[in-house]
Amino acid sequence: MAVQRVRRVIRKIDPWTVLKVSMVFNLIMSLAFVLGTVIFWAIFVNAGIPEKINELALLIGLENGINLEGAIYFRIVVLLAVVGTIGMTGFITLGSVVYNLISDLVGGIEVVVLEETTGPIVTRPVMSFAARKTEPPRRSILPGLKPKKPAEPTPEVERTAT
Repeated sequence: MAVQRVRRVIRKIDPWTVLKVSMVFNLIMSLAFVLGTVIFWAIFVNAGIPEKINELALLIGLENGINLEGAIYFRIVVLLAVVGTIGMTGFITLGSVVYNLISDLVGGIEVVVLEETTGPIVTRPVMSFAARKTEPPRRSILPGLKPKKPAEPTPEVERTAT
């Protein structure tokens, strides 16, 4: 297959489409963040690290120690995920609106794209040496040769509707 380089200019980005795509993307990223934190906390607890931190706190003189409860941290992580999803979606959508305003001034972003074509790529127009009837006669570039005279146009007969 033949490949052709084509330049394209991105002048407008639809904010509604950006809102939908960024919302889905941010929801997936927030879900991954929450699940990753839950998995990390499970490994953290199974390794016995919260108890060791509490023992160290009692050893250095804290009377009550440090109480690490997973439910509190899980609520904080979910809250951060929800706020982050809403915030990032808003910022990305606002960015598309700002891009549209700026592209009106400067013309947009130029991108070079490779397009696959099924037929041959024609980069130059096809030249024909046969004179066309609609074109004016061409001058001869060789000395001593006279250009051909164009054929006389045939007069058109006017027809009236009866």
